[in-house]
Amino acid sequence: MNPLKLYYGTVQFEGSEAVEQRPTEEGKSILDIWKRGIKMKIIVLVLGGLAALVAAAPAYAGPTYGFTHIVEPGDGSGQLANGAIGEAQFFVEVTEPGTGQASFIFSNTGPVACFIDGVYFDDGNLLSLSSLVDMDDGIGGDPNVDFTAGSASPGHLPAGNHLSPPFEVTDDFLADADPAGATWGVNPGESLEVIFTISGAYADVLDELATGDLRIGLKAQGFPDGGSEAFVNNGIIPAPGALLLGGIGVALVGWLRRSRSL
Repeated sequence: MNPLKLYYGTVQFEGSEAVEQRPTEEGKSILDIWKRGIKMKIIVLVLGGLAALVAAAPAYAGPTYGFTHIVEPGDGSGQLANGAIGEAQFFVEVTEPGTGQASFIFSNTGPVACFIDGVYFDDGNLLSLSSLVDMDDGIGGDPNVDFTAGSASPGHLPAGNHLSPPFEVTDDFLADADPAGATWGVNPGESLEVIFTISGAYADVLDELATGDLRIGLKAQGFPDGGSEAFVNNGIIPAPGALLLGGIGVALVGWLRRSRSL
């Protein structure tokens, strides 16, 4: 009578002795394949959950740009610290509210106390400053922000002459807090929308921001170190959801490599 043959995992037993290992896919044991399957299920569940969170979060209507501090000769540590705060907190989202229009939504994300009190535009295919959305203009404006379009004090972007080429405000494409000061400026958690009529397409505005043919300047003050600073727009800020998924993806790949699954 032949001894009873049993399989435990991938090993064949005859009686109490292991006599044969059953071959599996690509030389891997069933346990290895099972572990890999579990890992893949974890990856699918994690990415699926993250994708659902990103989809549920409010989406940007248009690209969002950051700002670079304009450093002047003689700036010391205080001015540079102020500039670093502004670079971390000031953003502008560019949207298309309607055909033949472009909207620039300025925000101060905080948390450090300071406020935007002047916005400036240089060239591009902007035709006219159509309207503002703030405390008393437009619908849905911030109740603590009040700007006047077509004028600012000063009438040029401070330190704009240190840029190459120098920043030159186009026509009356500027606006500032009215009256001046922190009360009606864009403080942490607040925003201001400036709407333009444009001569070309909305895509042309984005192209000009990318090439530098259209530039946006800010004047801000109320920093902890005192004084005021000027800023000019720079590149597009990646959407938070893209950053989150990208970071998780890198972490998962690293985990798989450490577990020798790749």
